[in-house]
Amino acid sequence: MTEGTKRAPRQLSELTDVYDFLEEVRLRPGMWVRRSSLQHLDSILTGYRAALGVHGIAEPFDFWNPGSSNRFSEWLWPRLGMRYSSPLGWATEIERAAEQAGRPAMEMFFELLDEFRATDPNAHGQAEPDSSTPTQAK
Repeated sequence: MTEGTKRAPRQLSELTDVYDFLEEVRLRPGMWVRRSSLQHLDSILTGYRAALGVHGIAEPFDFWNPGSSNRFSEWLWPRLGMRYSSPLGWATEIERAAEQAGRPAMEMFFELLDEFRATDPNAHGQAEPDSSTPTQAK
C-alpha cells in the first residue's frame, strides 16, 4: 500500500475486535507503540485482554488467555523454526528473528500475523472485507 492509498484512521468506537485495533496499529505504529517495540505491543495486547475480562466481554483472543494456550504463539514457534515454545514470548522471538534477518520487527510481526490469519482455520478475527460497521459487544 503506497502512502497515497492509505485509508483514514478510525475512531476507537468504530473498532469491533483486537484485529481491528491491530489494523490501526499497522496504519500508524509510531502513534501506538513506543520505538516500534513488539514488547510494548505485547503489553498493550495484554492490557486489552485484561480489559475484556474486567468488563466481562467475551471476545476470542489469539494472543494471550489466562490458563489456556496462546493460538498465535503455538502457530508461531514452528513457523520460526523453533521446536518448543519460548518462555520469552512471541514479541521477543519475533524481534530476535527480525534482527537476524535485518528487518524491522513491526513489519515482520504484521507479515506473520497476516500469514497466521490466512493459514490457521481456527484463527479468530477473520473479518469480512470492508466490515466498517461496528457491532455491539454482547
